Amino acid sequence: MSELSVNHLLGIKYLNKQDIQLIFETADHFKEVINRPIKKVPSLRDITIANLFFENSTRTKLSFELAEKRLSADVLNFSSSQSSVKKGETLIDTVNNILSMKVDMVVMRHPNPGAGVFLSKHVKASIINAGDGAHEHPTQALLDSYSIRERLGGVQGKKVVIVGDILHSRVALSNIFALQLQGAEVMVCGPKTLLPKYINELGVKVETDLRKALNWCDVANMLRVQNERMDISYFPSTREYTQQFGVNKELLDSLDKEITIMHPGPINRGVEITSDVADSKQAIILDQVQNGVAIRMAVIYLLASKIKQ
Repeated sequence: MSELSVNHLLGIKYLNKQDIQLIFETADHFKEVINRPIKKVPSLRDITIANLFFENSTRTKLSFELAEKRLSADVLNFSSSQSSVKKGETLIDTVNNILSMKVDMVVMRHPNPGAGVFLSKHVKASIINAGDGAHEHPTQALLDSYSIRERLGGVQGKKVVIVGDILHSRVALSNIFALQLQGAEVMVCGPKTLLPKYINELGVKVETDLRKALNWCDVANMLRVQNERMDISYFPSTREYTQQFGVNKELLDSLDKEITIMHPGPINRGVEITSDVADSKQAIILDQVQNGVAIRMAVIYLLASKIKQ
């Protein structure tokens, strides 16, 4: 069996096309497993994984935990709000204390960009980045591409627009890297104030007219506005944002073709998409959630098989 070219999953930019292909093929196998009556496999019975979340998370944390348990790994859950981090303990001390309990793998979400890379240089465990600041969120990008592959039969040659708060989104950056690696065309669409200055360096198309962007694409990945990362106002009002960049059923039905709608969640219903869009046949939002478990099982399994060597 082939193996990943990396010992950690720190970001999509460290992977190659073959890595992504291998993760998808492994996820295909695990997707079959999680649809069986007995959803567990004994693959990682001798592996211990610590989930370190220094930032709030519901879906990603649950998805990783479920993936780990489906693989029969031992799981340690750590939340910074109930830990010695509050007392001033450093990141390396926190992790080393956990590693002294003989942990093999660390899944970490952290508010600081590059926290996973920093950690991978200082500890022996395998690190999976579950989101670092506004930098990367590799497993989300992988499950997004996997969901496109499942719905449209492949990613290569597809036109994908990422709509919304590109500036503060780690999902956007990881998705751009992953989609380009697989030969998709990528466009970003949002208010100019929510597009990063370096956007033109990423080789993506830029559009500020939502209707034009939707008529161009096969898939629209709708991002929420990340109010928690904003210290100033980037647009006049939520109502005005919705009028310009929100997708409703009327807009979808008026397009020249039928497009696929995605959303990494959590959804602000009525802001970036309306409920009738989120719950429509064109949306694959719940497929993304299910695929998230299979993708995370695949990533954990492939990295663990390198530890076992």
